Amino acid sequence: MTKKLLICDDDVDIVEMLEIVLDDISYEIITETNSKKVLELISNTHPHLVLMDLWMPVISGDQILKHMREDKSLASIPVVIMSAAPDGKEIALKAGANGYIPKPFDVDELVQRVNEFIS
Repeated sequence: MTKKLLICDDDVDIVEMLEIVLDDISYEIITETNSKKVLELISNTHPHLVLMDLWMPVISGDQILKHMREDKSLASIPVVIMSAAPDGKEIALKAGANGYIPKPFDVDELVQRVNEFIS
């Protein structure tokens, strides 16, 4: 069974770059740039890992994460938050993130972290 990775970031360039970088790994990559659609997408696809930006318009990554942790069917899905915010790690972990990657990120480190969480 192919492992599914959901990438959610409002920055299209970051999403495209992550798709290219993670394309070498044999995961099914699902992307979403609209934070309003993410929870429904997660519910429908049940990815093995969610890689999500912290600050997005309308619904922030930590809000989406809190909703996931309150929903029994989604609570166990690992989430790694990405952010350039100085307090991003603290916010992410407080919301229930399994991991945190600071932006701008080191590509090799990002790939390594994704592999750790999916395998």
